[in-house]
Amino acid sequence: MGMEIERRFLVRGDSWRALGEPLVYRQGYLSVDPARTVRVRVVGDRAWLTIKAKITDASRYEFEYDLPLADAQTMLDALCPMQVQKHRTRVAHAGMTWEVDEFFGANAGLVLAEIELPDEQTPFERPDWLGEEVTADSRFTNAWLADHPFSSWDHSSE
Repeated sequence: MGMEIERRFLVRGDSWRALGEPLVYRQGYLSVDPARTVRVRVVGDRAWLTIKAKITDASRYEFEYDLPLADAQTMLDALCPMQVQKHRTRVAHAGMTWEVDEFFGANAGLVLAEIELPDEQTPFERPDWLGEEVTADSRFTNAWLADHPFSSWDHSSE
């Protein structure tokens, strides 16, 4: 059984950009039920089907399976109207790896950082470009963003 424990944060500034090379991610959702999601993801010449089910705000069951690239591209084009596109940059900091996602398309302007942890209580050092934690705010999950793009949010109070 797979388990994912991650925490999400908003990102401040651009200093993280010099710390890694971005890869283009395209992912679409077959299901965005709050309790469970089913996602198709393509990165370069690799593709996966991922099934996640919420346990807590930070923990989920996660099962991931390789897909033939052509099948994944067909699924994205024909079966996944809810999609997210982003650049992901892996950044090493204080012995941990952060994944910084810079969204584009309907989610342009949003930059999030995630860190995967062995358990929810694992301490970690925060990089200086890390902003507010949004782990408990489901609006910042990729599944929510696929169906409710950042560009459609009310940003008038920012």
